Amino acid sequence: MPCAAGARGRGAMVALRAGKKTLLPPLCRAFACRGCQLAPERGAERRDTAPSGVSRFCPPRKSCHDWIGPPDKYSNLRPVHFYIPENESPLEQKLRKLRQETQEWNQQFWANQNLTFSKEKEEFIHSRLKTKGLGLRTESGQKATLNAEEMADFYKEFLSKNFQKHMYYNRDWYKRNFAITFFMGKVALERIWNKLKQKQKKRSN
Repeated sequence: MPCAAGARGRGAMVALRAGKKTLLPPLCRAFACRGCQLAPERGAERRDTAPSGVSRFCPPRKSCHDWIGPPDKYSNLRPVHFYIPENESPLEQKLRKLRQETQEWNQQFWANQNLTFSKEKEEFIHSRLKTKGLGLRTESGQKATLNAEEMADFYKEFLSKNFQKHMYYNRDWYKRNFAITFFMGKVALERIWNKLKQKQKKRSN
């Protein structure tokens, strides 16, 4: 079934405080842009996949937070523009890249899946209407549709055909989330350790 993760609500971007980042998942390419405060959320498009529909909104340069954008028109997922601090540590950079890579992976999967769903759904409806000897339009000019029972056959078939694909997706999703959670813990410990060292220096001075 298509992903309905992002309700099409506010179109404006909203800041996400650095201390309350959502647990998005990891691994693949990273897109850190030199001289840029925020890393781009999209990668190169491929001809056999859904095109990018992610907003190109650029948050203020002075922003010190992650920014969440409006839902992507293909995946229905809300893209996150990750803030890159000037003094980002190697561990913090690795965590950010894992989150960026997973966002790209997740975006591509659901964009392609939703595109496939819509295409096969239209083909199914056209096939059933043709079998009934009906056209694509009713006498009043409206688009012809099938009833709930007929569409249930399509949903069942689509889920069955994509069962293995969804199973692999869920497996990879949990792996990526575990990796991100692990590195978030390491980053948190690193920050605590750095604060303790700063306090010790102040006391010694």
